[in-house]
Amino acid sequence: MDEELKKRLAKDTDGLLTYEYIANHIGECDDIIGQLVDNMIKVDPNGQFTVSAARYLAAIGREKYAPQIDALIAAAIDKDRERRYIGDLLQSIWGDDYAQRAEELSASDNNFRRIYKRLFPASAI
Repeated sequence: MDEELKKRLAKDTDGLLTYEYIANHIGECDDIIGQLVDNMIKVDPNGQFTVSAARYLAAIGREKYAPQIDALIAAAIDKDRERRYIGDLLQSIWGDDYAQRAEELSASDNNFRRIYKRLFPASAI
């Protein structure tokens, strides 16, 4: 990451600048995507842009950006204590049929299990 970008992102107070950079430079910033994700996780106080970035990267290249998506989702679960944003991940990441596959997904994906239990605490899963 060059010094100019570091200075710009150092001013990011909520993740929006980092999210915009990723969205505007996708495909051009793959060599620093890990650093960008780390910055977003560091500065996003409530998970709003962390969730948006996870959804965006999943739509662009779920397999290509899998480690970054997983890191963003894990951070969003920790940050979004009021559960305002993490619910958007269920359908975006795991598909329209996530509810029918909840048991299977819970067994195979820790992030799914954590979100599902947080949103549906009375469920049998």
